[in-house]
Amino acid sequence: MKVSVIIPCYNQGHFLAEAIQSVLDQDYPSKEIIVVNDGSTDETRLVAARFDKFITYIEQPNLGAASARNAGIRRAKGEYIAFLDADDVCLPGRLSLEADILEQQPEVGLVAT
Repeated sequence: MKVSVIIPCYNQGHFLAEAIQSVLDQDYPSKEIIVVNDGSTDETRLVAARFDKFITYIEQPNLGAASARNAGIRRAKGEYIAFLDADDVCLPGRLSLEADILEQQPEVGLVAT
């Protein structure tokens, strides 16, 4: 497992499926998806359940985005961490591009897109 994609979500359930699918559609094969429900009161739990075979799902009380990201990092198994907001999508090739840069240039500690 090389890349752990962490998706913190607070009341963005109506966007969550598209965000998860955009990660599943990535051409980079060695990835995991961690969705952290940060105390949502909308349909976040139900949307995440549709992807239960493909994601790790964490629920916590609403503690904010930083806390949700940290909860995801604690569960991550990947060598690299990629963040994706629940109301955003990964463009095709994102994970491959970022991982390739980190692999080819070990002196690089962070890649942002």
